[in-house]
Amino acid sequence: MTFRTMTAAAALAMLVPAFATADPDAKLVVNGEIEMVTETEAPEHLEGLRTIRSGWTFRTEETQALQMDDFDNPAMIFVDQARDVWNTVEGDAGESCASCHGEPESLRGLRAELPKWNEEKGEVYTAEMYINDCRTERMGAEPWGWDSQPMKNMTALISSVSRGMTVDVAIDGPVREAWERGKEIYYTRYGQLELACANCHEDNYDNYIRADHLSQGHINGFPTYRLKQANLVSKHNRFRGCIRDTRGVPYAIGSEDFVALELYVASRGNGLSVEGPAVRN
Repeated sequence: MTFRTMTAAAALAMLVPAFATADPDAKLVVNGEIEMVTETEAPEHLEGLRTIRSGWTFRTEETQALQMDDFDNPAMIFVDQARDVWNTVEGDAGESCASCHGEPESLRGLRAELPKWNEEKGEVYTAEMYINDCRTERMGAEPWGWDSQPMKNMTALISSVSRGMTVDVAIDGPVREAWERGKEIYYTRYGQLELACANCHEDNYDNYIRADHLSQGHINGFPTYRLKQANLVSKHNRFRGCIRDTRGVPYAIGSEDFVALELYVASRGNGLSVEGPAVRN
């Protein structure tokens, strides 16, 4: 047995059967009115899963409860901050987000279909890319860093107005090449531990690795508030963290590779509800 194989085997050996956490029949209803689909039939393009489950179903009852009421959800503080920025004039054009879009609710439905093909730009676009295009091309303002606090806040706001809508990310047509690249990354083993995304989130979900309850890795709840970091966490930040945990070298946040991975992973959650900003461990 090679050293690499032994290392990977040792990592997987830490997986233990799940013990009782939350009620498996619990229903996610936010503010008593926004009903979420947290479990449904897997989309046809998924070969390794018959049923898909939101990350919410893998959390403890205490963590689940935080997401069920906006007053308790710590992520909503950042959504409120983004609402203030939404109406703030920035840049040489003397405009704000509201100048073009009116209320944030005008973007309801956008989060459910992202990432998607941008015909004008000729590439797959994420929420962050659309936001920075608005800032630089329409407002004449400086772009935000992909993982900066203002960017995470704004993506959380955009996600929040689509909560309860069904994730429906396109995988055919001009996005197909990027989708295939994302799929390749998902099933590629990385790092000294030689682990792929699929090894945890497809082969071993519902098990524990150390103290972490492995979910199916869906991103319908992102940006998500992680209790561990006491802040919002972006999708690409989480991708980077996962690859780093394999003791591998991650792609850069905002890179074409991570955009492709985001597209593929988002499509794995087709049929679930948009939950962001969710609350996770």
